[in-house]
Amino acid sequence: MPAIYSRQAAVVALLLAFTSALACAGESADRARDLGIPFVGQPGPLNAITDVAGVEVGQVTLITGEGKLEVGKGPVRTGVTSIHPRGKHSTDPVFAGWFTLNASGEMTGTTWLEERGLLDGPISITNTHSVGVVRDASVAWMVSKGWPAVWHAPVVGETYDGALNDINGFHVQPDHALEAMRNATSGPVEEGAVGGGTGMVCNGFKGGIGTASRKFGGTGEQYTVGVLVQCNYNWDGDDLRLGGKPVSGLLPVGEHCFTDRSIERHVDWYPYCHDADAPVSDATRDGSIIIVVATDAPLLPHQLMRVAKRPSLALGRLGAISSGGSGDIFIAFSTANAGQISENNQSAITMYPNNDLSTVFTATVQATEEAIVNAMVGAETVVGASGFRVKELPEDQVRVIFTQ
Repeated sequence: MPAIYSRQAAVVALLLAFTSALACAGESADRARDLGIPFVGQPGPLNAITDVAGVEVGQVTLITGEGKLEVGKGPVRTGVTSIHPRGKHSTDPVFAGWFTLNASGEMTGTTWLEERGLLDGPISITNTHSVGVVRDASVAWMVSKGWPAVWHAPVVGETYDGALNDINGFHVQPDHALEAMRNATSGPVEEGAVGGGTGMVCNGFKGGIGTASRKFGGTGEQYTVGVLVQCNYNWDGDDLRLGGKPVSGLLPVGEHCFTDRSIERHVDWYPYCHDADAPVSDATRDGSIIIVVATDAPLLPHQLMRVAKRPSLALGRLGAISSGGSGDIFIAFSTANAGQISENNQSAITMYPNNDLSTVFTATVQATEEAIVNAMVGAETVVGASGFRVKELPEDQVRVIFTQ
């Protein structure tokens, strides 16, 4: 694959994206709670990370080709998702913290974030082999926008999409990352097989991008926590729980397969669809999940590090154990204290009381759990490289489980 997409490939990608948008507009946009799955807590009006005022999300989805995998040509099932904590026009940093539940993955910029407690620039998420190019595009974005400092260490996270996508073809280019940053908005966030989540698998079904939010009270004020996930863990759906119910034995989890017996499998982790006896081997890893937590509560870095640990509990509620090959990496930031964060002058900072942090923890766990399931509900069946197919969550079966 040349360093730049051909004009024809770019046109095809645009047409596919336009067709997908039209299809979505004509369908009812069910989310997890529409299936009867019980969730606790009060969501914001969008039930999305963008319920936190100022947060903007942009996504670029790359879908081209079908059939046999040809490295550098496709099929392509990947993309980029970018989050601006204070919006794309701001160069004001935010307090932030991060946490690694299992470190088989990458999130750039986190050592500097931890050292100073600050996050500059956007947070972007893509596939494993595109972290570098997206990180470089983020630097270019920050330079072009006049972010202060003579060098930048932006945050870019990843999950692996090499079963559905030509991951070694390096199809994500700087312009794609920059476009995701440019098109970010504060409105509803598209979920499922979009952006960085295009080629991802989650809890035995097609996964991708999901989001949710929660309102909570503290110190006499009303605050919001918003969560966005790129969900690519637990490919086989082992021990999946929804709404507190064990459902891995009630749903067709992990039925991933190659649809065309005439095409050689590029990975042998799953059989051909019509040849269940085809030899398979264990995958070297079992996916990953990147979780971004935003809040407008005035949390300081040490408090945000504590918040960044709480998505772990939501994963546990859904039956996950954070397997040895999973990259489960979380980041949390606060949009409070706008205009008050200076590294050169004394700052007048408001701090949320430590003894009320349980309200933030609760909201974070609740929103994370729903965001993950929203990623599954939002995704449709995808056939990608070498005819590999990952089915969508069967919504009708889920409805039956929760309406009996």
